[in-house]
Amino acid sequence: MASNADFVQYVADQCSGAGEITARKMFGDYGIYCDGIIFGLICDDRFFIKPTDAGLSLVQEKIFLPPYEGAKPYLYIADVDDRDYLSKLVRATCKELPLPKKRK
Repeated sequence: MASNADFVQYVADQCSGAGEITARKMFGDYGIYCDGIIFGLICDDRFFIKPTDAGLSLVQEKIFLPPYEGAKPYLYIADVDDRDYLSKLVRATCKELPLPKKRK
């Protein structure tokens, strides 16, 4: 089941305090990026963030689930309604993720 475009836009808007948030369709679902760094996935209308030490330190309820069959577990974020919290979580997570590779 693919994600609803309205839900994807809502999550992107909620994270927008962290930087320039974009979502790109990937295999029927979405990758979500902050300033060009992929930090999470939206699959089946569920929001997942790559686990980092900084991000994990901000999350009270740590739920690890694979976003799709065969994937490694990501941090599942059930509550997407707190804009300030999501922006802080995305900023902290992205600080520990590698910059995207330059395309030739």
